[in-house]
Amino acid sequence: MADAGVSARQLALRVGVTGKTVERWLADDALIPHARNREDTAAALGVEAEMLWPKAVRNKAGTGTDGELVRSYPYRSACPSSVWGERVAAASEHIFLAGYTNYFLWLEQPAFVETLRRKADEGCRVRFLLGDPEGEVTRERERIEDVALSVSTRIRISLEHLAKLSGTPGVEARFSDAVDAMNHVSLSVFRFDADALVTPHLARLVGHDSPLLHFRRRADGGMFDRFAEHAEELWGRGRAV
Repeated sequence: MADAGVSARQLALRVGVTGKTVERWLADDALIPHARNREDTAAALGVEAEMLWPKAVRNKAGTGTDGELVRSYPYRSACPSSVWGERVAAASEHIFLAGYTNYFLWLEQPAFVETLRRKADEGCRVRFLLGDPEGEVTRERERIEDVALSVSTRIRISLEHLAKLSGTPGVEARFSDAVDAMNHVSLSVFRFDADALVTPHLARLVGHDSPLLHFRRRADGGMFDRFAEHAEELWGRGRAV
């Protein structure tokens, strides 16, 4: 106001509010005017509304589909194992693990077989979507990664653990279809009720060296729904392990 040479009374006249309203804005940092008043005030002072009321921007970013990103990690390995454990523990309806190998989960989560069996007994639907260890895309990915612990070996380790859950009601496992293998190997989606941990796999990097994004569902058609629908589509064309 000082830079623009505008008094509280003059600003009130330009915006179309009372002088006392402007005085309240000045006295209370927590008070956020209506969007129209914010824009009119910014125009009158020749600045951006976000500069005057930055809290309004933060509040907006925390609602609707724009606020579904909880946190991002530059590497999946940078996400604490406790985050995974908390998501598993909190899930009551859906645990859908649609990584191509899902290998790391058995290493990072203690007594994971027993945890999943208990979840299934409590009524939670537990699903695994794996890549085909004999598939062409698996062999090509092994050539690209060129690491000692191959993709097919990591898948087979998951299959060994899943064999211990064989026959457990509520636990299902499928291989993704050959037509979906490339889409599956390039994007891992792990759903826990309304939370999803998503890893887009970069170039030659293995999963733990690729980024991880944590989403929480807030509204229809948001980022959570987009990734959940992707995983469900692959599941629908998969075949039973």
